[in-house]
Amino acid sequence: MSSEINMGFSGILFGDLSANTEIIPIGADEIKDFNSKIEIPDTLSILPLKNTVLFPGVVLPISVGRNKSIKLLRDAYRENKIIGTVSQKDVYVDNPEIKDLNMVGTVAQIYKIIEMPDESTTVIIQGLKRFRIDEIISDDPYFKARITSLEDINPPEKDKEYEALVASLKDLSLKIIQLSHHIPPEASFAVKNIENYPFLINFICSNSDIKPIEKQKLLETDDLKIRSTLLLEYLSHELQMLELKNNIQSKVNVEINKQQKEYLLHQQMRTIQEELGGNPLEKEAEEIKIKAKEKKWKQEVAKHFEKELEKLQRLNPVAGEYSVQLNYLQTLLEMPWNEYSEDKFDLKNAEKILDEDHFGLEKVKERILEHLAVLKLKGDLKAPIICLYGPPGTGKTSLGKSIAKALGRKYVRMSLGGLHDEAEIRGHRKTYIGAMPGRIMQSIKKAKSANPVFVLDEIDKVGNDFRGDPSSALLEVLDPEQNSAFYDNYLEIEFDLSNVMFIATANTTTTIAPALRDRMEIINVTGYIVEEKIEIAKQHIIPKQLEIHGLKKDQLVFNDKIIEKIIEQYTRESGVRELEKKIAKVIRKLAKKIAFNEKFNKNFSAGHFKNILGTPEYFREAYQGNEFAGVVTGLAWTANGGEILFIETSVSRGKGNLTITGNLGEVMKESAVIALEYIKAHADLLNLPGKIFENWNYHVHVPEGAIPKDGPSAGIAMVTSLASAFTQRKVKPHVAMTGEITLRGKVMPVGGIKEKILAAKRAGIKEIVISEENKKDIEDIKAIYLAGLKFLYVKTIMDVLNITLMKEKVKKPVKFI
Repeated sequence: MSSEINMGFSGILFGDLSANTEIIPIGADEIKDFNSKIEIPDTLSILPLKNTVLFPGVVLPISVGRNKSIKLLRDAYRENKIIGTVSQKDVYVDNPEIKDLNMVGTVAQIYKIIEMPDESTTVIIQGLKRFRIDEIISDDPYFKARITSLEDINPPEKDKEYEALVASLKDLSLKIIQLSHHIPPEASFAVKNIENYPFLINFICSNSDIKPIEKQKLLETDDLKIRSTLLLEYLSHELQMLELKNNIQSKVNVEINKQQKEYLLHQQMRTIQEELGGNPLEKEAEEIKIKAKEKKWKQEVAKHFEKELEKLQRLNPVAGEYSVQLNYLQTLLEMPWNEYSEDKFDLKNAEKILDEDHFGLEKVKERILEHLAVLKLKGDLKAPIICLYGPPGTGKTSLGKSIAKALGRKYVRMSLGGLHDEAEIRGHRKTYIGAMPGRIMQSIKKAKSANPVFVLDEIDKVGNDFRGDPSSALLEVLDPEQNSAFYDNYLEIEFDLSNVMFIATANTTTTIAPALRDRMEIINVTGYIVEEKIEIAKQHIIPKQLEIHGLKKDQLVFNDKIIEKIIEQYTRESGVRELEKKIAKVIRKLAKKIAFNEKFNKNFSAGHFKNILGTPEYFREAYQGNEFAGVVTGLAWTANGGEILFIETSVSRGKGNLTITGNLGEVMKESAVIALEYIKAHADLLNLPGKIFENWNYHVHVPEGAIPKDGPSAGIAMVTSLASAFTQRKVKPHVAMTGEITLRGKVMPVGGIKEKILAAKRAGIKEIVISEENKKDIEDIKAIYLAGLKFLYVKTIMDVLNITLMKEKVKKPVKFI
């Protein structure tokens, strides 16, 4: 078996033969003359060539490794030095049989057999003439065959097409030599100086980088013109591939050079650092291992960490993945796996802390103390998931800090307002650029405790869009049955959140997803009455603001009447946030006077109001009397607390049209329509003339038209307003009402009772008409909120009208004729 040693174009032509080597003819004329002196026998020893094809006139060095082939060459070298060479059909066959050989080959002259230092044998041969095997007459010890010589068919002299083909072959060859990195530049000299066309074609065929099967096809082609055309096709394809390869290499060369530069700089830095005291990367990996041993994580987490650490150690520090993997491992180390802060079970102290920090909020405090009591008795209890909802400024968010303080736990707060991306909750997969854990895991990592008090602020303001639905992602976080195995996309391993005490806050529950609302324990945090606000200001707001502004407690004194005036004339809210801003403004003015050494009175009095706070911003929504028919006081609930609203009805001659104004929503408009239809259906009970609804128009209006209003709770106020307008009877003084109505005349219960009661007290209302079914809500409210109010419970609209409409008519009543 033999195989070629590829020495390129110049390996033999400009050669490495010893001084005693015979002169090898390389010109076509010389070969022709040389061939005429050599008699080619009819029987030849056949040398199989593994991965090359020998062409006439071309010199090739052949590396010979098989004993059969070495014996063949030595026997031939001792005799006439003439052998036959044929290429194998399959280059992977080590011991070819007759069927594995091509039938057309080249007669070769052996010029030199060289024993190499590595004990291998190299033979230098030159192709003389093509032949065809007619018959294999022996295969032991090597192949011998009966052959027939083949003659090349030369085109006629001065064949222009043939000359153009050869010129094109020469040009293509020169271009390939110029583009190829594997062919020495000297080869172009050989191509330029070969004048004989047949030899030039064979020379290019032999030395081109084309497949052996294609070279064999060229060798089997008798007609030189056809051979040159086929060779031109092969060379054109090779040139295209070289140009494409060079284009690709030139594009990536800049990036490769940059990477090589960075690699060299990193290697230099590494060498310098090792000289200064060890490999920093190995030290870093060792430090990570030491920290990992100190973690209290489960076995499955430890196995996952070890696997990821092994992956880090296999990575090249220059690669971008290295920093990603390192950040991931550091995140795993920083997570508080099974690290818990110890709960304080001094229930009396916990109750004291909650009372000191927050005035009121009894239900919330009671729920926290219940949880502590059960935890103390049982020793293990899943943390409750509480949702505090109510108006702004009522202390929902700050309550989380007090709970953490009472329990002795870490405190974490996360605002959900305007959150749209689900990845903010679950994190990004670490394959993304800039990936990080979700905000839940980041907050837990920041707290360095697996059982903090975690406040999810503004949960009612979570949005959703094409990036996902964060509310759905929160379902797993806030479900006690699921959050023991919370999966963060970045961590790629489960984390136990069952010991975290989640406290969500919201201004309303209507915008919270039903599935999410179902998983939480809803506690209503209502607004404060004036008396409570005064106490909150004295106990919390004023001392806090004095400290913030660097003043002492005895430098400014607020009495109860002054605080009450600030509350009623400069704030309108259920909470105390605006009140805190106004008190802060007063204290800032005082701090300025102290800083300028000006005289001041430490007792803040009514005379200071205009200079410091300006003219009053609000006036108490007071009861407006009952001098006009059709004017009724209703009670409404808003996100800012309770409000009173006035419903007015007027009548004018017309064709029985109903007009509704005041920026009312669809539900409120429907209440007005229901009220009118009820009065029409029961006109006889109110002693109304039969044609009043045909000859008069009725207009229902709710003042403050710039403010949108909606809801069913103004139903009984609207029916009372319409009834008063039609009967021209006065409405009972100092009465407000709230309740939904039906076409059958039933009064339905409504919500927001406490806030509405506070609004009624602020307005000077003395009696409230309310549904019988709301009686249970009244009984749950503290007596302090109910003081000075009388509740009139009703079941039907006629009950309402019997209570609210007086027999006395207004002055100058409208006469319905």
